[in-house]
Amino acid sequence: MSGPRAYVIRVAEDPADREACFAVRKEVFVGEQGVPEDIEYDAHDAGAVHVLAVREDGVPLGTGRLLYGAQVAAKTGGDLSVGSLGRLAVTKEARGLGVGAALVSAIEDTARARGLTAVDLHAQTHALGFYERLGYEAYGPEFPDAGIPHRAMRRGISRSRGGGGAERAAGEGDVAGLRSAV
Repeated sequence: MSGPRAYVIRVAEDPADREACFAVRKEVFVGEQGVPEDIEYDAHDAGAVHVLAVREDGVPLGTGRLLYGAQVAAKTGGDLSVGSLGRLAVTKEARGLGVGAALVSAIEDTARARGLTAVDLHAQTHALGFYERLGYEAYGPEFPDAGIPHRAMRRGISRSRGGGGAERAAGEGDVAGLRSAV
């Protein structure tokens, strides 16, 4: 890809967008990281809010999902005001363009719009710095998920964040794929 290109972050509401989300996850988690396909997709996908980053020419660049409500209460300590960010993945061609950070911001905005006050995630340990730069704090011990070391992290989101526009230009600060246990 030559030079910065614009991309749009949107909620994946139609079947084509959802399939694009699943294709990015397959490329990153199954193809690159060796996560078994049978555990990459789970029962939570049906009720999740999936978010998709798409280049201006329609090429999918990244995805992530938000789980909230009773379906994830066990993962958030029973607190229904906490959402769970997961399955954040960015394609090789889009790494370093700010897509990962933009997806996290869009997922936080989605959580905030649903009245949530915090977001939990399970970060691959190599990605802790990425999430720390976005305001997340690690807690609890390291644990394996799909054979990859992870740590739990949380960030409060009750205050408003600026710059929540849907279209974003290329920037800095994303990572390859950040698998979550959710």
